[in-house]
Amino acid sequence: MNTNTGSPTLPIQNQTRNNIIAIASGKGGVGKTWFSISLAGVLAKMGQRVLLFDGDLGLANLDIQLGLMAKHDLGNVLAGRVTLNQAVMSFSRGEFDIVPGRSGSGSFANLGINQLRNLAHELSILAQQYDTVIIDLGAGVENTVRKLSHVANKVIVIITDEPTSLTDGYALIKLTHSEKAHADLAIVANMANSTKSGERTYGTLLKACQGFLKISPPLLGIIRRDQKVPESIRAQVPLLVRYPNSTATEDVESIARTIVDSRATFAKIKK
Repeated sequence: MNTNTGSPTLPIQNQTRNNIIAIASGKGGVGKTWFSISLAGVLAKMGQRVLLFDGDLGLANLDIQLGLMAKHDLGNVLAGRVTLNQAVMSFSRGEFDIVPGRSGSGSFANLGINQLRNLAHELSILAQQYDTVIIDLGAGVENTVRKLSHVANKVIVIITDEPTSLTDGYALIKLTHSEKAHADLAIVANMANSTKSGERTYGTLLKACQGFLKISPPLLGIIRRDQKVPESIRAQVPLLVRYPNSTATEDVESIARTIVDSRATFAKIKK
């Protein structure tokens, strides 16, 4: 990617678009990438034009979970060999487009701010071609993760009932809120043993957010534990394709409907 554009680059916060959603987590192993893929598939099934962007600049793995062999990836974009638009590939089994990352490489985990700004700028332009762009962020609270999330209008934080997931999820919310006070944050409780269990997990995080940050990020949805999920990941096939009637698929569909409905409501208010 050419970092010398010849003109001032807008701050990342000013490049935010309403149709970009960032999927984040305080730690790995909570199902963030799986959820990103599943949400993209469900939204595409609902008739939306969807782009799934692998924003894990340290350990990209969207292509691995989907069994893809990409001609170009984000590494080629950042090296200036191709444009972001040229790195887009169609994933016919999911009926959405993908910008794959550079699998197994941590070389982009510490990009400079100018490179991040330019990447955010190109992504905001590319997003004009889609109804929804989903950024699968890297796990954790590193600077690149937080800065890249600023291009998104909504940030969905994935948590589980593991104590480390809750503490790291809270840390991510705290930093995001401190850097972007009006960020549209929402929570998804994943791998819940039951709906009530997921509500308790969310309640624990909400209590900390209300007590220390004075904010109340809403619960976007609960995804119940489903053995079909690891089976689909091992098969490198999206859950929606392999097990369209599974419990987890139903839960992601419910979350997708909530996102679409809230966006439609917001559009009416703006009118």
